[in-house]
Amino acid sequence: MSDIIIVGAGCAGLTAAIYAARAGKSVTVLENEGVGGQISTSPRVENYPGIKSVSGMEFADRLFDQACDLGVELQLAHAEGIEKSEGGFTVKTDFGDLTGKAVILATGCKHRKLGLPEEERFAGKGVSYCAVCDGAFYKGKTVAIVGGGNAALQNALMLADICEKVYLIHRRDAYRAERQLAEQIGKVSNIVPVLNATVSALNGGDKLESVTVTQNGNEKKEIELEGLFVSIGQQADNAAFADAVALDEEGYIVAGEDCRTSCEGVFAAGDCRTKQIRQLTTAAADGAVAALAACRL
Repeated sequence: MSDIIIVGAGCAGLTAAIYAARAGKSVTVLENEGVGGQISTSPRVENYPGIKSVSGMEFADRLFDQACDLGVELQLAHAEGIEKSEGGFTVKTDFGDLTGKAVILATGCKHRKLGLPEEERFAGKGVSYCAVCDGAFYKGKTVAIVGGGNAALQNALMLADICEKVYLIHRRDAYRAERQLAEQIGKVSNIVPVLNATVSALNGGDKLESVTVTQNGNEKKEIELEGLFVSIGQQADNAAFADAVALDEEGYIVAGEDCRTSCEGVFAAGDCRTKQIRQLTTAAADGAVAALAACRL
């Protein structure tokens, strides 16, 4: 039996592992994909305090190495559920059951993608899913945002202060965002709305150079740009834990800043929980909070 089982080896999960191990606890981390989570695919990270610039992969590797040096055990397995058991919890995986006195869920979430053939190839080479993270790299350049919700319009307003021109591409004839945000968009001269439109192709060589937009059902036009920010929502992957902890209507684990879930002894850290801001810094903060709370059990 481990003192603490952590599901997910992203920034939140590995930070929790580091804090728990430094407190003298035995820690097992479960991961079914790759260490580092979403940030591992980012070409550069420049908004994490104390680190001027680092690739996402190097950032993830540093976290992993630090955890391993402290004796944290990593198991490559897919968590399929949690049950209460004698002295703690049983985490069911596709490679067998693990038991722990406490569990920290740090499963993260995934950005919804456009589903286009070239999307993976251009990820980090013109296609981004985080304007807050990557917007500064496109200072003085032409970019586009795909989306019509609050996040998309807020990102457009932020990028308009950085970029020469911002195309705002939305599949409907009106934004889904709050009215006040839509009114602000209309007052910014370098934001160009492209409504009733979808991105149907990504074009370029080694990096993204333009997008093809299909408008009003069949009209196609090409927009030259250097960056495309996809802001069409995120997806949580917490269905396996629905019997153990409360989820909101979007599938996020209901937990506040104390990272406590509806089940005593189970904590949620990082992007997988209900929260307003999902960044590396908030994931790391959650990991620390959840680990220290779990250590006090």
